[in-house]
Formats: sequence, C-alpha cells, structure tokens
Amino acid sequence: MKKLRILILFDTDAEPPAGQDYSRQIESADEAEFDVARALRGQGHEVRLFGFRCDLDTLVAGLRAEPVDAVFNLSERFRNQSGLDYGVAALMEMLDLPYTGASAEGLMLARNKALTKMVLVYQGLRIPHFFVCLRGLPVQRPSDVRFPLIVKPLDEDASVGIAQRSVVHDDPALTERVAFIHTRHNTAAIVEEFIAGRELYVGVIGNDPPRALPPIEMVFGEDTTEENRIATFKAKWSHKYREARGIQNCIAKNLSKELKERLAEVAVRTYQAAGLRDYGRIDVRLAHDDEIYIVEANPNPYLADGEDLAWAAEEGGQPYPQLIEKIAELAASRGRKA
Repeated sequence: MKKLRILILFDTDAEPPAGQDYSRQIESADEAEFDVARALRGQGHEVRLFGFRCDLDTLVAGLRAEPVDAVFNLSERFRNQSGLDYGVAALMEMLDLPYTGASAEGLMLARNKALTKMVLVYQGLRIPHFFVCLRGLPVQRPSDVRFPLIVKPLDEDASVGIAQRSVVHDDPALTERVAFIHTRHNTAAIVEEFIAGRELYVGVIGNDPPRALPPIEMVFGEDTTEENRIATFKAKWSHKYREARGIQNCIAKNLSKELKERLAEVAVRTYQAAGLRDYGRIDVRLAHDDEIYIVEANPNPYLADGEDLAWAAEEGGQPYPQLIEKIAELAASRGRKA
C-alpha cells in the first residue's frame, strides 16, 4: 500500500497544546486519536495531529496547513455541541478534503433517530414501534404502542439521557420521563416499545461491499431483571457501575450459524440504508424468538484500540493496525477518484 499523509482531526475539552505538540500523548495516552496515530505510524504512514475546540478560523487553518491524502475524522463536537459534528464534516467537503467515516449527510440523518427509523422501515427493516414527543406539546401515546416503553432524547448519542427510569409502565410515568427529557436535555423525546432480549452491537466496515464483524454483546449480572438490562449511560461509561452490577461486553456466544448470518445481513442493510460509510456500528435487540430489532445506527463509533469495534475486527481477522490503515485508505481512495 502507498504510504499516506494523514491528518488526524479531533475535538478537545480544553485548549490544544501550543504548536499542536502531542508527542508526549502519542507515547502513552490511551485515547482514540493517539491509538490511531500510533497504528498509522507503525504502518509507515506520515501522521499529523490537529485538535480543535471552538474557533472556526483556527480549524480551517489547521485543515489547510499542509497537503494530506486523507483526514482521519475523529471529531465528535464543535463548540462543545455534539449536534454540530456534521458541520465539521461539511467544512471538509467544502475544502475538498477526503475524510474518514460518515458524510455530513449521514451524520445529520443519524442525529435524528426518528428520521433514521423511518428510512429503515421504508427499507423493510424491523424496528420497535415508536413515536415522538415534541417540546411544548402534550404527550399523546398512539393506541397501538404498548407498554413497557423506553424514553430517550431524540438527537443524542452514546446513551446520553438513558437511565433505569427510562423504562416506563404507564402513562403517568411516561409523561414524567418525557418532561425530564424536554427539560434536562432541551430536546424532543423519542418513545419506543421496550424489546426484552439480548443487547448486541454489530460493527460494519468497508463500502464495496460492507462487511459485518462478529457481534459484541453487553452481558448483565444474573440478578439483573429483564427490564433493567438496558444500555444506560452508566452501563456504558461508568467502570464502577459496571463492576458493581456485573456488566461486561464480550463476543456474543450461543448464536447459531443461521442467526449470525441474519445478524450480518441486517447490519449491512441498516448500514447502507442509514448512509454510513467506512465503518459503523448497528445496535440491535435480539428478542427471545430470535427476531432482530434495530435500535440504532451509529456512524463513526469509538475507535480506540481494544474497544468494541476494534475488538470485533480483531475477532474477525483484522488486527487494529490493519483496521485503521484500511479506514484511512478508504478515504484516500475517494480523494484520488475526485
């Protein structure tokens, strides 16, 4: 493979260091941008890192500073707003810079969970029945949507706004939780029928054609009730919470060959219908009758070494350095064609 010039782009919580010097972090830090940098350098590619926070002129200057074959886009926010992630991608499109991951259009679609679900239904894919509760309007549950229900913010990701109280069993509890989403997260709420079953994450990589990776499962402690087996914010991100409740992620077991094939087919169809590109993750619930319900299509999932997507890729025969190099090459090839 031709050696590439790659800019790794990411957002920062604080102001970036002077001169964008990340040499110390590349040596030891365990965050995705530094794992990606180490992997690409290990494969012989030329790598530059650029962190940004809230200044548009600085971001444009950083993108234009040196010629590159591809931008490895690890940005998730602009001005600390996750809803502006698509703007960073759109900016790179206007600057004619090939970049990894979902397009601006794909990021915008994924941000609106209801719109994504309507696209998936149109493509004949199975999702839980749902409805949307807009801010300032009374909650009106359709008669064909049945309890228990789970209430989420319409346009957040990473399980933001999801807790054990998100699962509700009656209309008063539904109204209370919707009001919480409206007030706390300042957004509409999406309400879905709760699907009891297994929580599975199916990574997908590539474009022509995409390939599904072995499923990862979030496994809960034996004393966890069925309706508490949900991927809350704490269940995903709090090590202390996970340890206390026996929650762990693992390569999914006890899946028949036929079921693995169906999961792979559904994941790839969802990935394509949702407009994902290069790499993504499809979250599903596997019901007790082995029906597959799509919960979410995630563009640009977390790419740190050892995390779910990297783990699944390695299980599927693609070690981390090769995974990262493949994603970079996909973007670089789009640049060459353009």
